Amino acid sequence: MTNNLSKGWPAPAKLNLFLHVNGRRPDGYHELQTLFQFIDYCDYLDFAINEQGTLTLHSEMEAVVANSDNLILKAAKSLQEYTGTPLGAEIWLNKKLPMGGGIGGGSSDAATTLVALNHLWQTHLPQEELAQIGLSLGADVPVFINGFAAFAEGVGEKLIPVDAPENWYLILTPDVHVSTAEVFNDPQLPRDTPKLSMDDLMSSAWHNDCQQRVAEQYPQVAKALAWLIEYAPSRMTGTGACVFGIFDTRQQAEQVFAQLPAELRGFIAKGTNKSPLVLRLEQR
Repeated sequence: MTNNLSKGWPAPAKLNLFLHVNGRRPDGYHELQTLFQFIDYCDYLDFAINEQGTLTLHSEMEAVVANSDNLILKAAKSLQEYTGTPLGAEIWLNKKLPMGGGIGGGSSDAATTLVALNHLWQTHLPQEELAQIGLSLGADVPVFINGFAAFAEGVGEKLIPVDAPENWYLILTPDVHVSTAEVFNDPQLPRDTPKLSMDDLMSSAWHNDCQQRVAEQYPQVAKALAWLIEYAPSRMTGTGACVFGIFDTRQQAEQVFAQLPAELRGFIAKGTNKSPLVLRLEQR
C-alpha cells in the first residue's frame, strides 16, 4: 500500500423501519413511503489517490461482481467524469454487509466512495450535486450521502430528516440473495397502501409491504422472522433478506442473540440517526 492512504471510511448499513408501496408509476418505478435509519455496522473503504487518473478496486467481491458492474468503481468514474479531475484512486473494500440483504450494502459503498473521493480529490461538490450523481447509481444512494435518518417518498429520492428512536437491533442475515427487481416485478406484491402524512406515519403501526411475498418465496426469510418475532417486534428490511428485532437495550438483544439456533446467522447493532460516514467527515 502507498503512504498516502486514507483508511477506514465507513459505509454503514441502513434499515427500512417501514416500507409502504403506494402504487406503480407509468415508467415502471414504484411510489414508496419508507423510513431509513442507519446502524453502526459498516463496510470499510480505504483510498490511495494517484495522479494517473486510474481507478482500481481491491475486493473479495471480484469473484461475485464483475468490476464493470461494481457500484464503487461506477461511483468513482461518475465523480471523475462529472468534475473533470485528472486524479484517480486505488480502493480497498473490507466487506462486512451481506449482498442482497436489503440493508443497502452496494448503495452505501457507492455513497462512501463519492463522499470520500469528493473530499480526497478536493473536488468540493456540494452535497446536493453528490446526491444527484448518487441517484443515477441507485435510488438509495442519496440517503447515504445525506447521512441522516430520513422519511422518503417518491421512488425514495424525496428525503425529509427524521429523529427516530435509536433502538438496539438484532439483525438476522438469511443465506439468500433477494433480487429487488424481482420483488417489485412480482404481480402479487401489494401496491395499494394509502399514502399518509409523515405525522400519521410516525404515529401508526409500521409494516413492510414486501415482507409477506418475500417470506412466501424464501423459506429462510420466513424461518428467521418466525424465530425472531417470538422475542421482539420484528420486520424485514427493504426487499429482504435481512430481518430485524427491536430492543431497548444492548443487553436484551444479547440475551436473545445467545439463544440463536446454529442454522441462523446475525449481529447486533445500534440505530443511529446520524450516519457513521457523517461522523467520520466531521472528524477531519
